[in-house]
Amino acid sequence: MRILFLSDIHGSITTLRMVLNYYDAHHYDLLVLLGDILNYGPRNGLCDGLDPQAIADELNKRAANIVAVRGNCDSEVDQMLLNFPIQSTYMMLVDEGKRFFLTHGHIYNEDHMPKAPACDVFVYGHTHRQVLKPAEETGGPVILNTGSPTFPKGGNLPTFATYADGMLAVRTLDGAAISSLKI
Repeated sequence: MRILFLSDIHGSITTLRMVLNYYDAHHYDLLVLLGDILNYGPRNGLCDGLDPQAIADELNKRAANIVAVRGNCDSEVDQMLLNFPIQSTYMMLVDEGKRFFLTHGHIYNEDHMPKAPACDVFVYGHTHRQVLKPAEETGGPVILNTGSPTFPKGGNLPTFATYADGMLAVRTLDGAAISSLKI
């Protein structure tokens, strides 16, 4: 399965459309949303292209190909606009024997890993800083933080991540891979 991971959109239809253009052009099968979808949060300020309703409309067209976890800025009101559930704070996704633990990062993260279940790849967002660490470095699962396409922090570029043919990659909004790892 070809998977695109996206976190921390924070209401920007501008950045969402850029990522969806990449998703469509490269024929991904599944869009994994790691939280903070519609709301921008009071610490981030207003983003370019703030339009939560347009985001809901774009994503609802793809609801059958979306799995999502809830972020710290997602609310029950947001859920009312979306045709796919975002109420869980984590989930497991298994593809060709690879186990992906999906979470936003405000509860479970690289510094506070869940006790169970075991996974091959721990995928999160929340910090707005992309990370891709091999299992040899972590002593556990591969660690993937997608970064944020809307509000990157710490001098990072706007990013999302992909998984295809056994390869994880963190990508800029134009699709260029800035880090990759075969798993």
